[in-house]
Amino acid sequence: MIAGFAVSLACAVAAVVALFGVLAVVLPGRPQPWPVHLTRRTALLAGLSAAAVYTRGLSVVAWSEHQYNNGANSVPAPACRDGFPEETVQHLSHHQSSYLPLRFDCVLDDGTVYSSNPGYVWMNWTSLSLALSCALLVIGMGRLAELRARKEGQLVRG
Repeated sequence: MIAGFAVSLACAVAAVVALFGVLAVVLPGRPQPWPVHLTRRTALLAGLSAAAVYTRGLSVVAWSEHQYNNGANSVPAPACRDGFPEETVQHLSHHQSSYLPLRFDCVLDDGTVYSSNPGYVWMNWTSLSLALSCALLVIGMGRLAELRARKEGQLVRG
């Protein structure tokens, strides 16, 4: 769990560094060819940001799992008890957790399910959209490089 928070922090710091790299390309005196550098640095920024958000959520789910059944007053899971009305907590049956997508759901004895933390929704969607953005930028860079090489006659078809 501590390692997950450390990885999340490292990815966040790297994303900030990548953001400064993107800004450096936008400012005057930028490296040439600047569209290629901008696309690479933006893809790196999106990938690192996706990793930071996902590992943060992964750490929260792992921490909730660790707290469950670990010492006195740990059943039902503290993530399902804390901040919820007492009448809801009295009917807790068990919990379900998942790392892909991120979730830690609490199950009541009648079968209804509620999320222990609504933050998992934005973490899932943010990490997915950033990862897809990174993938699309990388694929686009490869496609543009291939088209440029074909235009210059450097790519031999086989």
